[in-house]
Formats: sequence, C-alpha cells, structure tokens
Amino acid sequence: MNQYAVPLLFLFATSIAAAGEYNPVLSIGDEAPAWKDLPEIDGKKHSLAGLKDHDAVVVVFTCNSCPYSVDYEDRVIALTKSLTDRNVALIAINVNKVPEDSFQAMKERAVAKGFSFPYLYDDTQQIARDYGATYTPEFFVLDGDRKIAYMGALDDSPDASKVQKRHVANAVTAVLSREAPKVTETIAIGCRIRLERQRRRRKQ
Repeated sequence: MNQYAVPLLFLFATSIAAAGEYNPVLSIGDEAPAWKDLPEIDGKKHSLAGLKDHDAVVVVFTCNSCPYSVDYEDRVIALTKSLTDRNVALIAINVNKVPEDSFQAMKERAVAKGFSFPYLYDDTQQIARDYGATYTPEFFVLDGDRKIAYMGALDDSPDASKVQKRHVANAVTAVLSREAPKVTETIAIGCRIRLERQRRRRKQ
C-alpha cells in the first residue's frame, strides 16, 4: 500500500464525519459561523455578536424569488410572533444575486408582508457557504452558547395544512430547557441557493 494511502483515507473519512447528515459543512454541536456588518433592510449593520443577550437564535436562509420561501413567509412571521416573549431572535438572510432578490426588492417585500424580523443581505454569499446552506428556506437553531442545535426544514410539510411536526419550534423549546432537540437535522426542501461559482486561484 502506498505510504500516503492511510493518512489520505483518514483525512477523507474525517472530512466526511465533520459534516452533518444532510449539511455538507456543519454538524450538530458545531460553533455557529458568525456574520458581521451585514446590511439590514432598515439601513443598519447587523452581526451575530449583537444578539449576545438572546437565549437562542433562529437563522433562516430565504429570498424573494423562491416560491417555497414565499409560501413559508406566513409561517415564519407566525414563528417570530411566538418567540417574542421567549428571548429568541429570528434572523433572515438572503444571498441570491438575481434582480428579484436585490436589496431594494428585499425592502419592498419586507414592507409588503410586514416582516417583524431583521432581513439581511450578503452579496459575498460567504455566510451561506459558512453554514453549508443550499436551499431556501433553510433553518438553523443556535443555542445559548451559539452552537448548532438543529438544522434543516421549518416543519415536516411544504403544505401548511399538512404540518404535524414543527421542527424549529420544537428545537427552540428544547434549547430553552437546556435539552437536546429530539430531532436535530432534517432535509431542507426548497429552491437551490444561487451560489456563484468560485474560481480557483492559480498557483504561483
């Protein structure tokens, strides 16, 4: 056997183990990637550090152009209202760069729907890469230590009338009780995030 075969196999296995069951980057218990100075639709700059006084944080990657995201808007708004008295913040982030998802379009959508939560934009798309987010909508529940407690879908059905399990709400309840959620990871169902292909740097 080649002398490098075992180390390479070990590294390959380790890299696979480092990711979640459905997430290509993060696993449950990982420290949540932080964002800093992302513009909010009200003109302010937003960072994860600014939420330090909250007992939990829900992050949702969403957008205007995805019909799944649009269908989930009322459910996200309802979730936000249910968290008002629980010291939990919900943050929405858009990284798509198509005209329908422009910063101005985000502002218009937020006003039209009456979003009561921060709606952030990252034109570098780096925060989506850091979270391994690939769909809209895709949710992450961060505990008080800002560790990943849950990631995946909001609930168990794209059809609001057929929802039986509210994964994110249940995960938040568990986190606030200092318990591990019974369900920690599910498959996010929605539209693919439009990540731009990154060019590889040429070796000097």
